[in-house]
Amino acid sequence: QVQLVESGGGLVQAGGSLRLSCVASGRTFSNYAMAWFRQTPGKEREFVASINWTGGSTRYADSVKGRFTISRDNAKNTVSLQMNSLKSEDTAVYYCATDRNPRGLGGLYGYDYWGQGTQVTVSS
Repeated sequence: QVQLVESGGGLVQAGGSLRLSCVASGRTFSNYAMAWFRQTPGKEREFVASINWTGGSTRYADSVKGRFTISRDNAKNTVSLQMNSLKSEDTAVYYCATDRNPRGLGGLYGYDYWGQGTQVTVSS
């Protein structure tokens, strides 16, 4: 059974930084693209960033480009999201997800397993 466990959320002031991590188990982690999404109450879950199975290709939502960096450590089955210059509008529950198909490029769609989420709150 695939499990994804996020950590690293919390309360931070605007302009600050946080680093989220997601540890995966139950699947050959290195074979699958990974992604981060976020959701606020009353809104649909939105794409934040993805990384392909090798780590050589990344993709970002326009709203976070230049501020967030996604990375992966296949030896530790971990995908991370470094978030800098945080804004109040980044406040959300952040979820990691794993691609449905192996050796994928990532992107906005096609994820079949999700973590439980970690809350990020940015105070202005």
